Amino acid sequence: MSEFTIDDLKRILRACAGEDDSAGLEGDILDSGFEDLGYDSLALLETASRIEHEVGVAVLDEEIGEITTPRRLLDLVNNRLVEKV
Repeated sequence: MSEFTIDDLKRILRACAGEDDSAGLEGDILDSGFEDLGYDSLALLETASRIEHEVGVAVLDEEIGEITTPRRLLDLVNNRLVEKV
């Protein structure tokens, strides 16, 4: 994978939360807080696990608290993808 996109992230978030619980993912969510979107630290841990499985990029448990928005998560994953090249 060359880039992890917002659409990739939304798909994973929906899979982790279930379609009914992810209605807040429409529109521009890049700078919205995960808590505002309805995702707690447990949901983010599941998201990180799926990202590692699908993309091959690890998001460490201790980083979850620092990743407060989709933009920050995308930046972290994409920076690690570049480092892998």
